[in-house]
Amino acid sequence: MFGKRGLGDAPGAAPTPAVAPPSAARVQAVTAPRPAAPAAAAPAPQAARPAAAGAPAPPRPATPAPRPAAPPPPPPRVPDPSENPEYRSEAYYRVKSTIFNALIETIDLTQLAQLDPESARDEIRDIVAEIISIKNVVMSIAEQESLLDDICNDVLGYGPLEPLLARDDIADVMVNGANAVFIEVNGKISKTGIRFRDNGQLMNICQRIVSQVGRRVDESSPICDARLPDGSRVNVIVPPLAIDGPTLTIRKFKKDKLKLSNLVEFGSISPAGAKILQIIGACRCNVLISGGTGSGKTTLLNTLTAFIDPTERVITCEDAAELQLQQPHVVRLETRPPNLEGSGQVTMRDLVKNCLRMRPERIIVGEVRGSEAFDLLQAMNTGHDGSMGTLHANTPREALSRLESMITMGGFSLPAKTIREIIVAAVDVVIQAQRLRDGSRRITQITEVLGLEGDTIITQDLLLYEIQGEDQNGRINGRHKGTGVGRPRFWERARYFGLEKELAQALDETEAG
Repeated sequence: MFGKRGLGDAPGAAPTPAVAPPSAARVQAVTAPRPAAPAAAAPAPQAARPAAAGAPAPPRPATPAPRPAAPPPPPPRVPDPSENPEYRSEAYYRVKSTIFNALIETIDLTQLAQLDPESARDEIRDIVAEIISIKNVVMSIAEQESLLDDICNDVLGYGPLEPLLARDDIADVMVNGANAVFIEVNGKISKTGIRFRDNGQLMNICQRIVSQVGRRVDESSPICDARLPDGSRVNVIVPPLAIDGPTLTIRKFKKDKLKLSNLVEFGSISPAGAKILQIIGACRCNVLISGGTGSGKTTLLNTLTAFIDPTERVITCEDAAELQLQQPHVVRLETRPPNLEGSGQVTMRDLVKNCLRMRPERIIVGEVRGSEAFDLLQAMNTGHDGSMGTLHANTPREALSRLESMITMGGFSLPAKTIREIIVAAVDVVIQAQRLRDGSRRITQITEVLGLEGDTIITQDLLLYEIQGEDQNGRINGRHKGTGVGRPRFWERARYFGLEKELAQALDETEAG
């Protein structure tokens, strides 16, 4: 067979001929408890006869022959993983390890690397099926298929993570060492039964992920941000910084791009609030999206970009490219960490400064976290209306304070009032996203920046989320309500784009709702 050596060279392989995998009926027959063998029947007692005179004494009965050795117990049946795709027993992992080791000794990895993924997967499945037959492992068809898929994923894919990455309802995958894998579904975190063979396998998968985007993770560079081909964000931290083994965190994105209408269906925003957000995106307001970790900032930013005019040139800057813009004219830029010699680093500030030379109409920064905040504000103030960015903060006012702190920490020796004047002139709207205690995500505030009064930035809320209680299932109930503002600061901008009537109607609906 192409791509492998003789199976007889595999360690521990018995020279018995290969047999077909046993059927499910045979598995049940093998695993069923066998009845105890009946004891040998004692000979029927004969009638006593009088001993003949002078006859010798009867010989003593001979020692009974030893009973034949009991047949060896049947091989243990591997629990069927199809009953629970996330459950793997100890017996399953032992069988998998044995077959995997035999596969590595059998297969020719050099020739396998020359095959396309589908052909390589078929080749591996054929070899593993033969190894299962040679080693006489008792497995049902479903069990064998699960084992084949797992081993193919170990060799060609992301190993035990593959079934988790295939699920569209999982938002986060968190791997805390080889034996602890957690997932987040519907805002709730739970532990799975999935585990890795050892920390070595986990480390190999981490290397496989980061190498796809030209990065590395090892003892000299133990922290790395990367992404999967579908745009999911990946963070890896390995020993010696991670004490209990490599730690892998994956922030997944749904295969179908979410739209603002989907957020309305989820209850994240009211229909009137969604209309306000649509107008904010269409009339080229400068927007900051604020929120905590996992609050939905990137998802909200993706939905707002749907209202950018298709003719506009949009440039995005990110540490790990994860934005899924829905426009045809988009340039995506990504930062680069330093190499082994400590050179070649490209920071977020370098990207934002270079954006200004690329004839952008809008600049979108995936996450503002440092001195690039100053360059983004400068871009907003120099004709790049409609620029957007996200940052971590708990309230809109905190977001503005964090902007000021980032600029100060960047080494800019500017008076505090001057920095605030730059912020007020650049930022039009701050949208606050929040993850509630029941795991749901809500847009809790739409706040506009009015101006500067003395040394204080003045803001006003257009929409607030009011919590009204919770139902019997622990889900939080609430509603979005307007604050009575009839003419926001960006009213003239909306009029310029012919959207003032829609804005007035949406504001009236928020007050009525």
